[in-house]
Amino acid sequence: MRFTRLKALSAAVVLAGSLAACGDAGSGGGSDSAGGDAPEYEVVENAADNFDAGTRMKELAEAGTIKVGVKYDQPGLGFMGTGQDIPEGFDVEIAKILVASLGIDPEDTSKVQYIETVSDNREPFLQSNKVDLVLASYSITDERRQVVGQAGPYMITGQQLLVPEDSDVESIDDLKGEEVCSVKGSTSLENVTANGMKGVGFENYQQCVDQVLNGSVPAMSTDGSILLGYAAANEGQLKVVGDEFSEERIGVGYSKQHPEMCQWINDTLTAAADNGDYAEAWDATLGASGEEAPELPELDACQ
Repeated sequence: MRFTRLKALSAAVVLAGSLAACGDAGSGGGSDSAGGDAPEYEVVENAADNFDAGTRMKELAEAGTIKVGVKYDQPGLGFMGTGQDIPEGFDVEIAKILVASLGIDPEDTSKVQYIETVSDNREPFLQSNKVDLVLASYSITDERRQVVGQAGPYMITGQQLLVPEDSDVESIDDLKGEEVCSVKGSTSLENVTANGMKGVGFENYQQCVDQVLNGSVPAMSTDGSILLGYAAANEGQLKVVGDEFSEERIGVGYSKQHPEMCQWINDTLTAAADNGDYAEAWDATLGASGEEAPELPELDACQ
């Protein structure tokens, strides 16, 4: 199966709706505010019986608790608004599907901890068992697979530029040798440098956006779906420009101590595509404009 890339117009409409009330992306509504009604995924009964003894899935199912690393600052993908108990976004919905397959209610915050996970600490969090899974716009790379497990991808997107509304920048060719910001520890920052720009890393996306707004740097770069959210939140001040100059294959992170988790993740994603949960997750987050949910991308084989 081939995955259709996120459509810029679709994402812009979706994210404009989700951010209309929050201005600087500092607040937001529930998960159904970005799209349709929030999906309700079936929580598997007696889920522990479905897993072999000694597997991490059986341990989690028997314990009835899990820790999931997600972003808090990426509208449409992983975003925690003021007054919310659970983050919202497509990454979060995919996490809920996985959690429900373990027999754990993904809406019960006494059993599921959605832990803020920034780009720079995704591997350390998995290696130290601070989280059991990472779904945080986590691009699959060979380098990362040397230290953690990554299953998927469940989404494919591409990198673009966010610039001031009055900027003359049209593509990365206009920024050769110039400073362009992204977040520390991200493939986006690596791609900036690889394409002849000077990468400047910040702890989170909002800090980077602020630098573009105040003129400290001429542009920000990361996945186009994220940038469109910030452009919508700062209408008349920021815009997204340029063709995609990378392919980001977004997957699920897990500890290399538990390689058996890969096949469970892939099987659960496949089942979600077959039973409609994957499409519902899309519709509730990135699909508010009416853009049809894409097919699940072809999944990497587990090693």
